[in-house]
Amino acid sequence: MLILATLWLFILLVKYLPARVVLAAHDTPCDLPASFSNVVVMQPVLSGDPALESVLAANLCQLNGAQFLWLIDNDDQEAGYVARRLQQRYPHAAIHIHCCPPAPEGVNPKAYKLALGYEMVQAEALLVLDDDAILSAPSLARMLGEMGDNTLVTALPWYQAGADTPSRLLAQFVNDNSALTYLPLLPVARPLSINGMCYVLARTTLARAGGFQPIQHQLTDDLALASHLAAQQVTLVQSTATVQVQTSLSNAHHYWRQMHRWFVFAILLMREKNGVTRLAIGLLQGLHPLLLWAMLVLAFGSMVNAGIFVAVLVARHLVLRNIQRAVLPVIPSRPLYSLLSELLQPLHLLHALVNRTITWRSRRYRIYSNERFIAQ
Repeated sequence: MLILATLWLFILLVKYLPARVVLAAHDTPCDLPASFSNVVVMQPVLSGDPALESVLAANLCQLNGAQFLWLIDNDDQEAGYVARRLQQRYPHAAIHIHCCPPAPEGVNPKAYKLALGYEMVQAEALLVLDDDAILSAPSLARMLGEMGDNTLVTALPWYQAGADTPSRLLAQFVNDNSALTYLPLLPVARPLSINGMCYVLARTTLARAGGFQPIQHQLTDDLALASHLAAQQVTLVQSTATVQVQTSLSNAHHYWRQMHRWFVFAILLMREKNGVTRLAIGLLQGLHPLLLWAMLVLAFGSMVNAGIFVAVLVARHLVLRNIQRAVLPVIPSRPLYSLLSELLQPLHLLHALVNRTITWRSRRYRIYSNERFIAQ
């Protein structure tokens, strides 16, 4: 038991210490520009989330002067109603609504929309933002400050949970793992991928790389874009600027479906990497919850083991709270949800390994590889 506990804490510190160093090095505030008029915010919009209208409105209020390009499916009437209501409510905001035809078979629907929207962009900087993400003005200012002539800057996500258990579990998974997944490599290496929920780059940088056309047939558009841009010698920058994600989950099935999609995407990422990288990811991310399960089982064997397990949980809570406060002080503390979230991770991984059909909002896809997926 003591060996398991020591190994578990060692892995946690291996992730925590570099991440904490990165956060401490970027804790100075950035100057806010008077306006973000040189930025176009490109958002693929899809209805189905009750928070859609409030999230889109929050970005309109936060990002003063930015241009907004909302990419909506032709047959998505609800998303069209929401967009037009916001146009009327914010008459001074620069909002353009573009209706998109259905993506062809074998084409990533998000990448397809982005490719259509990119042709309309004239602004100096392009911010790609998911329709469930809220970016603050200070975060955008920091990202723009880190953006160079040949860079892509991606934000650090955190989740604003709803009042229900599924939403809190999903939020806890992200808030526990975001900084410890994205940041530890930065002192010694570049990011392995990008956060597809929120990233910014110069329009000319993307133009030199061929826009979004080269990633049309890749399922994981964020990994595909990261790999493509890296091959074009574009530098990927993981910012400590935070982006708030607010997704409403109606029930436990919705939670399970979302986690299933994320873990399938994680498996696809692993397949793209070499053996050394796979081993490092497996040890740092995959071994942790298995060790926790082993300690939980052994804790029922004796009072000594139970005491060691309680000490591990206390240390775990203190480390996670410290890193979360360093990311953003408003991230809430929910120890029981946090523990349950980690214990569920092996089940999510097993589910992703045996079931390759994912649900992406209202669409279902059978996944064979990152380049081969079929709508069902």
